Amino acid sequence: MPAPASRLARNYAPLPVTVVRAEGAWVEDADGARYLDLLAGYSALNFGHRHPDLVAAARAQLGRSTLVSRAFDHDLLEPFAAAATDLTSTEMLLPMNTGAEAVESAIKVARRWGAQVRGVPAERATIVVADGNFHGRTTTIVSFSTDPDAREGYGPYTPGFRHVPFGDAEELADAVDDDTVAVLLEPVQGEAGVVVPPAGYLRAARSITEEAGALLVLDEIQSGLGRTGATLAQDLEGVRADLTTLGKALGGGIVPVSAVVGRADVLGVLTPGSHGSTFGGNPLACAVGIAVCELLADGTIQARATRLGELLGARLDALVADGLLARARRIGLWAGIDLPGGLTVDGRRADGHDLCVALARRGVLAKDTHGATVRLSPPLTIDEADLEAALDALRAALVELAA
Repeated sequence: MPAPASRLARNYAPLPVTVVRAEGAWVEDADGARYLDLLAGYSALNFGHRHPDLVAAARAQLGRSTLVSRAFDHDLLEPFAAAATDLTSTEMLLPMNTGAEAVESAIKVARRWGAQVRGVPAERATIVVADGNFHGRTTTIVSFSTDPDAREGYGPYTPGFRHVPFGDAEELADAVDDDTVAVLLEPVQGEAGVVVPPAGYLRAARSITEEAGALLVLDEIQSGLGRTGATLAQDLEGVRADLTTLGKALGGGIVPVSAVVGRADVLGVLTPGSHGSTFGGNPLACAVGIAVCELLADGTIQARATRLGELLGARLDALVADGLLARARRIGLWAGIDLPGGLTVDGRRADGHDLCVALARRGVLAKDTHGATVRLSPPLTIDEADLEAALDALRAALVELAA
């Protein structure tokens, strides 16, 4: 049988850009063309490519140790837990690797807590989730996805989840009952197109779960660590979840690092052998994670995200006013933009992918989602002039599609 054209499984459809070098907000392809990165690894690169402090921490640790089985201790595990819990005003940390692992871990902890502390029978325990959610792509997580691309063909599905519309506090309250062990939400739905809930929604979710004796679990894998202009998006509403999942930016774009942080009495239901990870909390991950926490400790990066986000918002609002965008949703330095119906490519209605192709021709990289929507998540360290240049390119690309 002849070899396929590519040896890679086709679970992605990338733009025709092959990156060979990257630094800060810029990447370079094999031909030497340079692009501004307005995706930033879905927020994994909040601090840009190869941030010098993070690279230095990784290099120093590479000369010492990289992996120690959790059968033993190592000298950075407790410092990493202390740094991350201090940063997030939480009590305890469970180290993992990927965001999906962190969410799976939070689900397991919530179910065990529900059984052992609340006394909810395992066969009746439910977790309330939101329509339009994205928490990863494991079998359990896609079981409660409402995205056909993520879900279809992967049954049989894991039971125990109940859906409500995102942002509707009344529907959420109606869905929570005596068998609810947790409510799992994204403070902002990133994959759905940077969907920001109404003001007060997280506070309502906190009140609803407290009254019911259930856990509030917030997935801050994309929204956390500075993206929204705060350390955590929940900070903007003065809320603290019982469990919060972190990932992506926690590894600084260097190594996969994730964690569940939260209440010690909730994470305390884990016992030796009941959960684990070979690479979770490895020394290299901890070294980078500590350096990430140090970058965020004084709030400078969060403030910068707020300031640049205002610039981004003003420019996007102008595009909406000019009819070049149908809508623009923004929080911090993060936006979802929807194309209007009048844009065309080769006689058909243009979609988000067409806009990303037009942007790439102008030296800007972004990613579409769900048809006519494009997400913008520049590194929080991007130069203001570079952000302005990228937004100039966005306007030019939209004008081209509208011609």
